[in-house]
Amino acid sequence: MTKTGADYAWFEDDFPDIAEAYCFTLVRDLSPAELVSRLAGRPEAPLQGIAAVVDAAFAQYDLEDGDRQMVAMTTVGAWTLMIEPNGYIGVTEDRALPASAGASWVSHFVNINAVGTFLWAEDQVLRLCFDPMFPEDRWGTAPDELLDVMVRIGFHLEDETPETDLSSPAAFALAEHLTGVAISPALLQDTTFTCATVQVR
Repeated sequence: MTKTGADYAWFEDDFPDIAEAYCFTLVRDLSPAELVSRLAGRPEAPLQGIAAVVDAAFAQYDLEDGDRQMVAMTTVGAWTLMIEPNGYIGVTEDRALPASAGASWVSHFVNINAVGTFLWAEDQVLRLCFDPMFPEDRWGTAPDELLDVMVRIGFHLEDETPETDLSSPAAFALAEHLTGVAISPALLQDTTFTCATVQVR
């Protein structure tokens, strides 16, 4: 059964330090090391738990004047999960599409101003991209393929503004629908993440 945005409402409540600005990316059939290589990243020491990752990411930002982004990765089945606190590399088309060669790539991002992006690519082809707050405006080679799923998940495709905005949690649910990978509090808290830094600009 497809989860909905409400099933991920815990994220903003339980992890406020990262929930205000993040990028979560799932890449099929690439190991963390292969993903780092494709992004021309530099390996860093592993970190336990998302709180340590967030602290390290902001320290890295200050240290390098925003030129490099800390990414934290772990393997979940056939997928590599990459988390960027306050980052956006995973939804940057000129980085994500080349890196998705021979792979599936599902990424979603939101920044402190609530601007967001959901991106789904297959083998360098952009299948679907949209801002979760404005899902009526979609592009890619399959902009309507997931429309029924998006409605069930809770994306608001009507003109009326919803009483409760679940657009960011709904992005987690849509990513799970595409990948089968569920993000859980335990995954975020208990994982020892493989880490790297990636040049932003």
